[in-house]
Amino acid sequence: MPQTSTLTAERADAQQTHFDVLIVGAGISGIGAAYHLSDQMPEKSFVILETKDKFGGTWVTHTYPGVRSDSDLYTFGYRFKPWVGAPIATADEILKYMGEVIEENHLGDHIRYGHTITHCRWSSADNLWTVEAISKADGKTHFFTCNFLWMCQGYYNHDTPYTPEWPGMKDFKGRIVHPQTWPSDINLKGKKVVLIGSGATAATVVPAIADECGSLTLLQRSPTYFMPSANANELADRLREIGIDEPTIHRVVRQQINFDMETMIRRCRTEPEAVRQELFAAAREYLGPDFDMSPHFTPSYRPWQQRVAFLPDGDLFRKIAEGKVAAVTDHIERFTENGILLKSGRELEADIIITATGFNLSVLGDIPFEIDDEPVDWSQTVTYRGMMFTGVPNMVWVFGYFRASWTLRVDLLSDLVCRLLKHMDEKGAKRVEVQLRPEDHNMPLLPWIDADNFNPGYLQRGLHLMPKRGDKIEWQHNQDYWSDKDDLPKVDLDGSEFVYS
Repeated sequence: MPQTSTLTAERADAQQTHFDVLIVGAGISGIGAAYHLSDQMPEKSFVILETKDKFGGTWVTHTYPGVRSDSDLYTFGYRFKPWVGAPIATADEILKYMGEVIEENHLGDHIRYGHTITHCRWSSADNLWTVEAISKADGKTHFFTCNFLWMCQGYYNHDTPYTPEWPGMKDFKGRIVHPQTWPSDINLKGKKVVLIGSGATAATVVPAIADECGSLTLLQRSPTYFMPSANANELADRLREIGIDEPTIHRVVRQQINFDMETMIRRCRTEPEAVRQELFAAAREYLGPDFDMSPHFTPSYRPWQQRVAFLPDGDLFRKIAEGKVAAVTDHIERFTENGILLKSGRELEADIIITATGFNLSVLGDIPFEIDDEPVDWSQTVTYRGMMFTGVPNMVWVFGYFRASWTLRVDLLSDLVCRLLKHMDEKGAKRVEVQLRPEDHNMPLLPWIDADNFNPGYLQRGLHLMPKRGDKIEWQHNQDYWSDKDDLPKVDLDGSEFVYS
């Protein structure tokens, strides 16, 4: 059994298993990676380590009312597995879809549930990763070695959400709840509820609980752009009506959605005011023609500078139009015994306050990494295409798109990783890492993403923890799926940025 040279006798005696590839996480990224690896390189042994007791990742973590995708499932679903159903799907529908992928492709035997990774160590002497994980079943630390590490654990802390510290929170006599840790015993019936937030989570929770609450106020510091539309795809429905097979429908509809989204995002840069007015017009179809969009739904930034939240069948706007939800745009002065005092002097009474205020960024699962006994500081590395990092061998991190479905990048990166692994085998290489080329050494090193391009709060709060980017496309996490889909398959694996040994 291969072992790293740094293993102590005590660790060597512990249970240890070797795999060609170790995948971290059995969420949407990990299951996609496992499918592509088993399909494109069936000779490779692999394991998936998952800290939870079930697959699903974010779709298991989040149990708040109405939890659903914010991306259409024709593009959020995998390219190899047709989606049949409404474009915007519930968490249960997504989990069912993922379960079918696991069952149909015999991936279940590769998943080790209840394994929480506590350390990842690379040994250059052995060209191996050693991954330490505590097993929930026996409480012991188990050791795995692998030739290649595929990090698919996502990018936020699943256990600790982000809640700002407002003055007076301890004075509030009611209950404060964050959607990420939604309690099973909460009772909203007839209660005065204030939900703080303006993003996709708020847009999901509010219409789901509006009929139950005695009163419900959506309190936002700054507005978000919303895209209301029927939860249906006319092209898909028409193709089904005329008898086209589901794989063809899936492929054609994905192409149509991606084309339309590329067009919209380009227009957000070239004619942002026109797009803004179109979004306002779509909102008024549900809110009514005389509804004043300012200040509640008029953001200060251009469309898609932050994520545009989709409203299936305009559900949030419909609840506002029906009088079941009141929108308030203001800043919080402090919490009081009975609710929230706003900067304007108005007090919002509440029995329950829901803080849909986002999450905390997690870099590589917040797992300690070491390269030859030296700790890795990710902020001192430079990213290669948002997937590899200077000085870190035989490892890829899957980080999806903000403006397109996350899973589109899962498919693309899986192809590239499998091609890289095949290339290593052909060269007889045991190790690959990326390095700055001679022409890159005077390149300015910049934050992971340009704030003027995309600036959500969770990324801005944790940007100092992220790897650096350069001013060349190779050394950036490109957020443009529409160029990635053409560029990534053409990556020259013998380029001077790749070092094999």
